[in-house]
Amino acid sequence: SGSDLHLAAGLEPRIRKHGELEPIAGMSPLRDEELKSLLVEIASPRQWETYCTTNDLDFAYGLEGVARFRANYFRQENGAAAVFRIIPEKIVPLEDLKLPPGIETFVHLEQGLVLVTGPTGSGKSTTLASIVDKINSTYAKHIVTIEDPIEFVHPNKKSTLSQREVGADTESFSAALRAAIRQDPNVILVGEMRDLETIALAITAAEMGMLVFGTLHTNNASKTIDRVIDVFPTDQQKQVRTMLSVSLSGIVSQLLMRTGDGHGRVAVNELLLKTSSLAN
Repeated sequence: SGSDLHLAAGLEPRIRKHGELEPIAGMSPLRDEELKSLLVEIASPRQWETYCTTNDLDFAYGLEGVARFRANYFRQENGAAAVFRIIPEKIVPLEDLKLPPGIETFVHLEQGLVLVTGPTGSGKSTTLASIVDKINSTYAKHIVTIEDPIEFVHPNKKSTLSQREVGADTESFSAALRAAIRQDPNVILVGEMRDLETIALAITAAEMGMLVFGTLHTNNASKTIDRVIDVFPTDQQKQVRTMLSVSLSGIVSQLLMRTGDGHGRVAVNELLLKTSSLAN
């Protein structure tokens, strides 16, 4: 029941179980050359070249019928290293995630900006995939996702999906978002709102009448609003506050906590829904 596999030159392989890292029994530390020969096998020549040049690589790797993995290669003091995070093949239906019922209200929105926030590994991607899946099953809409890498693969159900991977299908989040606005979408999912341009475009798209989902690495709902506004230069912040008061439809902050018995983890959410007081 592990979620992540950690490999690093100079260390024995480790697996994260219920949030804690533990060594795999009976395995000896990996040498740098040995680990590199394992890592090169599943990377494409272009990906491997990126890793050798920059010492960083992020991609998704699928084993047919088993699972997909989010792979991250990097370098550390003893040489090569990698982390593989399992992405379930099946998208969990929203009802089965046992999230607060308020989260389902986002499925039925026509427009606005919805931010899903939380630290890395808090299950943001899983929650968003379930929201998108519910829209896909319920409405005939055009849904554009911009991700790095594509984690959950959505089949077309009632909706039509265009999933774009940063690096492979498009140059950057902002370039893909600018293009998406012209692709007649009803719903846009922006995997990461990392920079000023992406955040500004997401707010603009929401103002233009699209439903935009974005993720940020903030820890609570009120901090998220400050974080979005603080990205902008001081002279633009008043205007951004006004735009957000109209377009912000909700914020979901999520953490994964260990269960009381220590044998699993459960999502906990803080929810900020659109009310007149949020606009104020």
